[in-house]
Amino acid sequence: MPAIFVTRRIPERGLNMLRVAFGPENVRVAPQDGVIERKDLVEGVRGVDALLCILTDSIDAEVMDAAGPQLKIIANYAVGYNNIDVAAATQRRIPVTNTPGVLTETTADLAWALLMAAARRLGESERLLRAGRWAGWGPMLFLGVDIHGKTLGIYGMGRIGQAMARRAKGFDMRVIYHDQTPIAQELEQQLNAAYVDKAALLAESDFLSIHCPLTPETRHAFGEAEFKAMKPTAVIINSARGPIIDEKALAHALNNNVIFAAGLDVFEDEPAIHPDLLECQNAVLIPHLGSASQETRGRMAEIAAANILARLNGQTPPACVNPEILQ
Repeated sequence: MPAIFVTRRIPERGLNMLRVAFGPENVRVAPQDGVIERKDLVEGVRGVDALLCILTDSIDAEVMDAAGPQLKIIANYAVGYNNIDVAAATQRRIPVTNTPGVLTETTADLAWALLMAAARRLGESERLLRAGRWAGWGPMLFLGVDIHGKTLGIYGMGRIGQAMARRAKGFDMRVIYHDQTPIAQELEQQLNAAYVDKAALLAESDFLSIHCPLTPETRHAFGEAEFKAMKPTAVIINSARGPIIDEKALAHALNNNVIFAAGLDVFEDEPAIHPDLLECQNAVLIPHLGSASQETRGRMAEIAAANILARLNGQTPPACVNPEILQ
């Protein structure tokens, strides 16, 4: 029977699919509670037929070669797959899969929660209340910025960006967006969204929500120059990938009233956070919870398992990111 190595415990729904198909003795889950150490990852993949990994695992040529030529699939428990050297996998004719689609609405929910929390200064005000420093209602206490009727800018108009645009309708917001290429005109009309260049996105957005993939072109797409080009009342939200924002530059912008606030679910060097950013009271910082609902994380586990089941049964994985090797 094939051997499967899972780099960290995932919801049982996915693990049970693999155990039923291949026997519990052939499905090994790394025991640590946290990111697997490199040496344990390299050792754990030796001789396996399938690797189910997490977005915090760096899967490169060394890991693939440690597994050996019988490695038939790398199934990533995430939508993004920048943690995997896809080119190295393609060279070795190893399919790489992800879990697309399922977390769109859940991640958009989280991004919208960050937008509202940052706009209305919920993090700051809750910290004051819990510390016992609330002296009662005051006319100038934690004045935030309104959301309804404002302009939402979306950087990256894929599935999650479109989900954000749909949510904006309920707040009577104007929606503008920037992407490598505009979406179809019919979809723009449905979302009531207008394509603009990046300069206009920065200048006109009251709220700017990031939903693009991490690529060499988008790394540090938002730095000192971009923050200076935004409104001083603007709020920036990132639920995509941390390195899209220059954290040091963002901390400087927040501390010097260049922009109003930020809401971040992702960071440049997770789990480390830039120390200057930790000092920003006008930043809502949460530990990468975009897809963290019971329903969505369970479905992600099922999709990752289904990808492995298909490949090991000689079928095409339903979510392969390098399908050219299967032809």
